[in-house]
Amino acid sequence: MAKKEHVSETPATAFLKANGVAFTEHPYEYLEHGGAQHSAQVLGLDPFTVVKTLVMEDEKARPLVVLMHGNRTVSTKNLARQIGAKSVQPCKPEVANRHSGYLVGGTSPFGTRKQMPVYIEESILALPRIVLNGGRRGYLVGMAPQVCVKLLGARPVNCALADE
Repeated sequence: MAKKEHVSETPATAFLKANGVAFTEHPYEYLEHGGAQHSAQVLGLDPFTVVKTLVMEDEKARPLVVLMHGNRTVSTKNLARQIGAKSVQPCKPEVANRHSGYLVGGTSPFGTRKQMPVYIEESILALPRIVLNGGRRGYLVGMAPQVCVKLLGARPVNCALADE
């Protein structure tokens, strides 16, 4: 169990509080390129319930957010087909930072700098609780996955591929 420590407010937690969302805080020691698998391991969580926030773009360089299980990858082909795009690819880190207002590794879907369409892997919505980034590297917040649909208008997609 991670020790309880105070984490200063982020745009994501300010957004959640302003919308009356009850959430739990899960600080952990950030590891460069550790990703959701690392945070799940450190916090003793199932990586399937740790949701990564991925900033991607379509063929016209329009940004979008994909929420995906920590132990799955996005099939960009399947995603593009489902959202009516010719192609989808991950943004370069500096572009993702500019769109979201967060550093890669600390990207939250809440309180982003730019309003972007949000897509959520459908099976995430079947989980009772998820943890996802709270707007800072080494900081996750826990909540019901329906919050993503209610507050972000997240649309369900089926584009998960099992990680190797």
